[in-house]
Amino acid sequence: MHLQKTSTAVNIDGSLDDPAWQEAQVAKDFFMILPMDTSLAEVKTEVRMAYDDNFLYLIAVCYHAEPGPYIVESLRRDFAFGKNDNFLLFMDPFDDQTNGFSFGANAAGAQWDGLMYDGGSVDLSWDNKWTSEVKNYEDRWVFEAAIPFKTIRYKKGITEWGINFSRLDLKAAEKSSWTPVPRQFPSASLAYTGTLVWDQPPPTVGSNVSIIPYALGGVSSDFENNLSSDYRGDVGVDAKIAITSSLNLDLTVNPDFSQVEVDQQVTNLDRFELFFPERRQFFIENGDLFANFGYQNIRPFFSRRIGLGVPIRFGARLSGKVNKNWRIGIMNMQTGKVDAIDLPAQNFAVAAVQRRVFARSNIGLLVVDKESLHYTPSDDPLMPVYSQFNRNIGMEYNLASSNNLWTGKLLYLRSFSSQEKEQNMVHAAHLQYASRKLTLRWQHEYVGEGYTAEVGYVPRRNYIKVNPEAEYLFFPTNSSVVSHGPSLSSTYFFNHDFKQTDNESYLSYNVGFQNRSTVSAWIAHNYVQLLQAFDPTNASGDTLAAWSEHRWNAWGTEYISTPNSLFTYSFSTRYGGYYADGKRFNLSTEMGYRFQPYVSIALRASYNNILLPEPWKRNTFWLIGPRLDVTMTNTLFFTAFMQYNEQLDNINLNTRLQWRYQPASDLFIVYTDNYFPEPLGVRNRALVLKLTYWWNV
Repeated sequence: MHLQKTSTAVNIDGSLDDPAWQEAQVAKDFFMILPMDTSLAEVKTEVRMAYDDNFLYLIAVCYHAEPGPYIVESLRRDFAFGKNDNFLLFMDPFDDQTNGFSFGANAAGAQWDGLMYDGGSVDLSWDNKWTSEVKNYEDRWVFEAAIPFKTIRYKKGITEWGINFSRLDLKAAEKSSWTPVPRQFPSASLAYTGTLVWDQPPPTVGSNVSIIPYALGGVSSDFENNLSSDYRGDVGVDAKIAITSSLNLDLTVNPDFSQVEVDQQVTNLDRFELFFPERRQFFIENGDLFANFGYQNIRPFFSRRIGLGVPIRFGARLSGKVNKNWRIGIMNMQTGKVDAIDLPAQNFAVAAVQRRVFARSNIGLLVVDKESLHYTPSDDPLMPVYSQFNRNIGMEYNLASSNNLWTGKLLYLRSFSSQEKEQNMVHAAHLQYASRKLTLRWQHEYVGEGYTAEVGYVPRRNYIKVNPEAEYLFFPTNSSVVSHGPSLSSTYFFNHDFKQTDNESYLSYNVGFQNRSTVSAWIAHNYVQLLQAFDPTNASGDTLAAWSEHRWNAWGTEYISTPNSLFTYSFSTRYGGYYADGKRFNLSTEMGYRFQPYVSIALRASYNNILLPEPWKRNTFWLIGPRLDVTMTNTLFFTAFMQYNEQLDNINLNTRLQWRYQPASDLFIVYTDNYFPEPLGVRNRALVLKLTYWWNV
């Protein structure tokens, strides 16, 4: 696709009237990705692009394939991709097939923007300054956008970018893209982009400094401990400074994250710590350099360890591309001391460097350092003891073939602490082959007993893990079934003497339909040797003995309804054995109804019924989470989210009103309550008003 500079103004109004669009090349003849990837798309889409000294412009004309209204969830920003008619732009301004940006909208005008990483993943927590408009016609809807060059990062002087456009039309149950993408990969896959050819190198944006101050006021009351109300007023500031067009410096002083949405709770029946993702904006941009190092349960750096219940005084992060082959990230955060728990002020430093090799692979190096400042552990046995320092250093090789059929990773980590321990290293690797019909994967892990990552997420240590997986799909013709096939996985844990301590073998059969609904059924066998005493309810305090052995079988089902209905639902079931020859039944469901495009009502619920011998007997746990999203416009949002967690004996209510009065500038009003369920009584509550403003210097 050839891109030309326009000399006339582009008015962002959702129409093709501007002269720039009459002169621009048209990208059309999209390819179908789903339900199959063997033909051109039935839904017609046309895209044009242009630019001037300040903005990259895009307009997409999305024609209806079938009569009837569009399907959207709401006007909520960063909507759920699979539940909305939408158009998305994926671009690779570094031409490395790994990192980039995504922008788009649903058919009602709700915006979507995110950072792209790992060659095909999009982090929607990233939020930046750009404008768009969607206009609806009888036979089509039109999305028009202006993306400031100051918003994105790109390689100076490069005249070819990777680019692709994705379209989802739920009425036709079709996902399509401008350049063909095999159905086993996401449409965001940067391995399958086309080429955006500039008529001259993109403009140099000159000074690119953004100052983002905030001011807040709030009050909180702790009724559970009978404390008087606590009033607060605070100010802080973030700054974004473009060192080059692809390298950015972020600064923060006294940051506050009170507007960040609460975590979705789960009924915790696991023996190890649960993972909750990072949601704070400061840690997001280029965060994959740090956070994606390692594996899901072997993360040497996890930013939520910083500032959890502790004030962050200031922080800085330099991150981005040095050139086409080198990418760096350096972050330093300082937290304050907390006298109530004798926690000293601490410094967190992390540095990452990534070198591209071959077409899409890379080698990465990570160093993490946590220091307790001006701290000497007390000899008083009643005083808490904190480590003086903890450090991690690691290297990994990430494999990604040019066609994405082969992916893998090879990882080595080592930790160093003020209380040095033996067996303080980690080795892990995996290799995956993913074709249209066959997926094969092998993964193994070794985590030493003495390995510690105080700024990471490593819930389990002292084990060797082996995990082979295989999946095969059949594609029938002339059927409402698009694909079906079995999936087999077996996960083994051993101690360092190679004595087995855990195993889960899992066999499922999965069916996908033309209307995008899915159904699956599975059976599993589990073996667990407890390495320490464990309460199988995580609530009573009574425990099973360490080294006791437990075996059980279980089966379950899962169904996800078609997304092209105003009422959507899914459910999963699980029935079978449990610890101590017990039984466990679980039923989980998610339901949603939308009064599009303004109101979306959702309900998440989970019920667990656990039968165990004395002293536990019968235990039931309800987890119920209704949610209301009201989007008056695409700049004014109200969310009310309640969670009743019977296991924690708590009811949580969180409401948030957000007014985006200017691009990337917001007013938040957040109200939070926690209650005792029986008898109903207030535990604590808080009200916060926060104002942010994005100022381009």
